[in-house]
Amino acid sequence: MEFLTHLTIWVLTICVILQSGYGFYLPGSYPHKYVNGDFLSVKVNSLTSIDTEIPFSYYSLPFCKPQEGVKDSAENLGELLMGDRIENSPYRFSMYNNESEIFSCKTDPLSGDSFALLKKRIDEMYQVNLILDNLPAIRYTEKDGYKLRWTGYPVGVKYQDAYYVFNHLKFKVLIHEYEDTNVARVMGTGDAAEVIPTLANTGSEIPGYIVVGFEIIPCSFMHNADSVKNLKMYEKYPSPIKCDSNSVSKPVKEGEPIVFTYEVNFEMSDIKWPSRWDAYLKMEGAKVHWFSILNSLMVITFLAGIVLVIFLRTVRRDLTRYEELDKEAQAQMNEELSGWKLVVADVFRAPSNPALLCIMVGDGCQILGMGVGTILFAALGFMSPASRGTLITGMLFFYMILGVLAGYVAVRLWRTIGCGDYKGWVSVSWKVACFFPGIAFLILTTLNFLLWGSHSTGAIPFSLFVILLLMWFCISVPLTLFGGYLGAKAPHIEYPVRTNQIPREIPAQKYPSWLLVLGAGTLPFGTLFIELFFIMSSIWMGRVYYVFGFLLIVMILLVVVCAEVSLVLTYMHLCVEDWKWWWKSFFASGSVAIYIFLYSVNYLIFDLKSLSGPVSATLYLGYSLFMVIAIMLATGTVGFLSSFWFVHYLFSSVKLD
Repeated sequence: MEFLTHLTIWVLTICVILQSGYGFYLPGSYPHKYVNGDFLSVKVNSLTSIDTEIPFSYYSLPFCKPQEGVKDSAENLGELLMGDRIENSPYRFSMYNNESEIFSCKTDPLSGDSFALLKKRIDEMYQVNLILDNLPAIRYTEKDGYKLRWTGYPVGVKYQDAYYVFNHLKFKVLIHEYEDTNVARVMGTGDAAEVIPTLANTGSEIPGYIVVGFEIIPCSFMHNADSVKNLKMYEKYPSPIKCDSNSVSKPVKEGEPIVFTYEVNFEMSDIKWPSRWDAYLKMEGAKVHWFSILNSLMVITFLAGIVLVIFLRTVRRDLTRYEELDKEAQAQMNEELSGWKLVVADVFRAPSNPALLCIMVGDGCQILGMGVGTILFAALGFMSPASRGTLITGMLFFYMILGVLAGYVAVRLWRTIGCGDYKGWVSVSWKVACFFPGIAFLILTTLNFLLWGSHSTGAIPFSLFVILLLMWFCISVPLTLFGGYLGAKAPHIEYPVRTNQIPREIPAQKYPSWLLVLGAGTLPFGTLFIELFFIMSSIWMGRVYYVFGFLLIVMILLVVVCAEVSLVLTYMHLCVEDWKWWWKSFFASGSVAIYIFLYSVNYLIFDLKSLSGPVSATLYLGYSLFMVIAIMLATGTVGFLSSFWFVHYLFSSVKLD
């Protein structure tokens, strides 16, 4: 009955989570109703480029500034860490009022520095990123009969040794009639009507609209600078403007001003609120994702077959034969046979650097838990790309609260290796709390100095640095120490066999054992390298990654493969009487990080060919190093824990005097 009760609770919990994922399309996001004449304000994000990977402020270039001054939009922690700097802009619309030839501003004559900076940004292919009602501006182009989709538009273009700037923008805003049924479906079910009051039945509601699309066509137009001397912002430009996206006519010249104008057209659309992000998240290459999963399943099946053979044939057969013999026959068998049975008195001998192993396993549990939790919630729709920064914010949240798990696992493993000794658990807890965050702090601080030197918005502000340090020492460290305290109070894991005082000599091996350990990482890498390409493209090529369902499946398969690989390698080492399995089981699966780093270098050379400058390459390699260290700790932990369970199970089945 108790089992059924627990099962019922788990099923209800899962149903609630799934229903929440269905009921809330975008948590924290809801339709904004606009009526005729309401103002819509366009926001600007950082200028970005796949050539440099260094973001800059929109207003670092000579663009028009809003009349009320530049103001930062509300940002979360994740946005700041991602280098997003969302600010207000001079572009504003009036709902359902088409307007053309709207004068924005005339800049001051370009100084030598401004002219050189503008040319540099055009050479580096920087993109302007505009946002309306949380939708990024999208641009369509055609090439070889295919329609291509881009977010943002280029600052300008170089043509025949001349630089041209896009100084006229043609906006198209797609709108859909506001419906209360949309709100009920998007915001939830059941008592949604009680949460959001509606006036649908009164008959006097003013018709409203919601924004479901935001498209842009940039143009280079030769304005008459003298004709706008007396114009104010948002007044009409005195002559018609023809926007031709296939030609350029406004060259950038030193000492000359730039005139900026825009136009806006509203268009009714059949797109409804829950589908408005489909234009950005169209699934391309779904077959490739399924191929990746099928490939992973084949690797898992192959390894599972090996594990099954080990368990059902080799281990079971050896144990049966071993237990059926009397003591004299067992002694004679020990003399005749070699293999894992002969290291029974050494297999649980403490490894070298046991504290470091406990620290790395503890941090690995924390990182693995953070990854699983974040991807699970993202797959359920709680961390949609529409909610900027929520993914990074969620990762930080999960990492901090899982400090309890890291401290508990590390200290309990420490006590197990020490046969129940409490001594040193506080020191281990402190080191767990500082080991990986310390490495991350060192790498990110070094990269941050490079970004500060480049005056990039990607640089973490000093105030945010202070906040991160406070979160580390005021939240993460105490939780890790609390987890260590729980681990010290929990009973340690008893070894099933005794360990001799004198270690057994390990026979000479035909090949270095570490060579096999490093080669084992190829199997976990084979399960994720296809998905890794999509993730790398999302991070470095400016593409939106949203197939978290696939990523969750791939992560589960990766965990299974890491466990199987480490288990098989551990058994192979024990069979050749090598009882030093602790570190080897960790790096058997953790070595996948080496191949991921090599893949990152390959991606830099062949896919990011246009990446310019040593600063950009250093940033790329620095972030890649940070990523692979985290992956090594997580995958190594999976391998070690599975091997520990296997060794404990194997030798608990052996009968000894």
